[in-house]
Amino acid sequence: MTVHTRIRPFNTKVTYPEQNIDNDLAQAVVAGNTVYLRGQIGQNLDTHEVVGRGDIEVQAEQAMANIHMLLKEAGSEVSHIVKIVVYLVDPRHREAVYRVMGKWLKGVHYASTGIVVSLFARPEYLVEIDATAVIPEGYEPA
Repeated sequence: MTVHTRIRPFNTKVTYPEQNIDNDLAQAVVAGNTVYLRGQIGQNLDTHEVVGRGDIEVQAEQAMANIHMLLKEAGSEVSHIVKIVVYLVDPRHREAVYRVMGKWLKGVHYASTGIVVSLFARPEYLVEIDATAVIPEGYEPA
């Protein structure tokens, strides 16, 4: 039987108290050697506070910091990312977001998709970055 590891499980009642939803989710799920991350936004995962209201670069930095932290918690790292999907509410933000991602992912050569959406769960979110990574056989995090 395959056991999946849930990283930072939470309930939407806590994260989105203003919304009438009650779903059990996780920030990441490790299935075999694959790490599936929940789309990351400009939100501090420890405090649930939104960071960078109105500042796309600050939100992208927070999303990438969250991805870095979650991958470490899952036993992987950003160099093992294989796929990223970037969601933007404004296509004019693309360059700023991709510059931030470029700092975090230099030399990774991941597959990427970019999508423009009308809005996110909260209007203050400007970007969401969804990542999938692997845990290479025999990899030991530093």
